[in-house]
Amino acid sequence: MIDREFGALDFDKILKNADQQMSRVAEMHTFVSQLIGRAEDEDGLVTAEFAGGGLKELILHPKAMRLTSGELAERIKDTVAEAAADLRRQMNEGMEEAFGEDNPMRLGNDPEGAMQQVRQAEAAYNRTFEDLMGQLDRIRNRMEG
Repeated sequence: MIDREFGALDFDKILKNADQQMSRVAEMHTFVSQLIGRAEDEDGLVTAEFAGGGLKELILHPKAMRLTSGELAERIKDTVAEAAADLRRQMNEGMEEAFGEDNPMRLGNDPEGAMQQVRQAEAAYNRTFEDLMGQLDRIRNRMEG
């Protein structure tokens, strides 16, 4: 049997964690594809549904035609924006539930925090790579010597 653990690296654990993350991503993809953000203006004249592909449904009550074109356009824009915000809220809640602290959606709300996490991940990757290469060098030296 081959020992798959080199120093602090446990490849089985790394692969298991990667499998778990991919499983959660697949579940989230299915969850997100079924979400629909909804909104309605205060008078019930404009209703919008927003999904992953964009605007899914726009319903104008016949009384909406009594508004000026500018007023109607403004209500449509506002209602669509509210429906998109509702979709984002649902996605954030689902991602928070699935990923907890590792929620990738929260990074979009905090670009500097996202860059900090990228830098930390890069540093961790570099340390792991250097540790692995050091272990492999020691193994090679033992085999050659």
